[in-house]
Amino acid sequence: MTGRTGRNGSTQAQPERVMLVGVMLDKDGTGSSTARLNGFQTALAEAVELVKAAGGDSVRVETAKRDRPHTALFVGTGKAAELSEAVAADGIDLVVFNHELTPTQERNLEKELKCRVLDRVGLILAIFARRARTQEGRLQVELAQLSHLAGRLIRGYSHLQSQRGGIGMKGPGETKLETDRRLIAHRINVLKKQLANLKKQRALRRKSRESGRIKTFALVGYTNAGKSTLFNRLTKAGAYAENQLFATLDTTARRLYIHPECSIILTDTVGFVSDLPHKLISAFSATLEETAQADVLLHVVDAAAPNSGQQIEDVENVLQEIHAGDIPCIKVYNKTDLLPSEARQNGIKRDSTGKITAVYLSAAENTGIGALREAIAEYCAAMPATDNETETETL
Repeated sequence: MTGRTGRNGSTQAQPERVMLVGVMLDKDGTGSSTARLNGFQTALAEAVELVKAAGGDSVRVETAKRDRPHTALFVGTGKAAELSEAVAADGIDLVVFNHELTPTQERNLEKELKCRVLDRVGLILAIFARRARTQEGRLQVELAQLSHLAGRLIRGYSHLQSQRGGIGMKGPGETKLETDRRLIAHRINVLKKQLANLKKQRALRRKSRESGRIKTFALVGYTNAGKSTLFNRLTKAGAYAENQLFATLDTTARRLYIHPECSIILTDTVGFVSDLPHKLISAFSATLEETAQADVLLHVVDAAAPNSGQQIEDVENVLQEIHAGDIPCIKVYNKTDLLPSEARQNGIKRDSTGKITAVYLSAAENTGIGALREAIAEYCAAMPATDNETETETL
């Protein structure tokens, strides 16, 4: 992040210095203590990447263990005092908690630490604000940011003036710090109406596709599983794809020719993440609706991720929440090139009945792509005819 204002008020070219805080709670995770610790460390590593995606520099990571969150400070008074000393010693600009904080906890922590505090929800919103490109994407991000901000207006914002840069400061109207709840509520209503209109337009486009009897396949998966790279490999669309979390947010759709009797619409949408904030799911309902309305889901999995099983579960939980859990799904295990040589495999996998259960490939190395096209064609052939197709045959 360039051009930010540092602690001494001068403009600097360096990214914000961020201290990441993770607290291992007794209620978090299941299984053995070793498994819970591994899950906690994996979540922290992901949070470091989230800070990087937001434009920050994670210069320090602090951890703690508690039975449950402290009501006022989340980490407790003793740990808060330690964090305050670390902030002063390392010149920290921003403290990010890899948890969802209440407005009271956030306000109290800012007073104690004497710097800005952001929770996991605010961090993800900051990334979304940086990455949204389309009108719909920006509207959805603004709606989520304002909804998040509405409960935090009681705190003092003297250190968050609009002319000061920083993670989480880009977004809904730079004068938001001078608005009150009434104005924010009005803006939220305006945004909801605009998104409702875009939803109608999207429904019309979908109806047009359905009238043409074109099946829709939606790429879903954990963020950075390689969905956009695979989308580009299949469609040659040139969509933005980078090895980073939430590289792309905006829905992209392309028609994909498989063979003379099979063409589909392939869509690529925002990736999921563990503990995806509910306000984000609500705000991005228009985008996620493309997933819920698809004929088939292509669930892209990072085959090389050490916690791929947990990532699959996180994605399936979100799919259930957006009412897409019952849509036919093919698991697409990507990044097989990153697996040990003895574990690498590409191609279609079937169950005992011959049904396709998974496809293994490497979008980066263009291996196994033909197998995925074959799987798509097989699913298309097995789909029942639409009402329009039946009427045409009857006539």
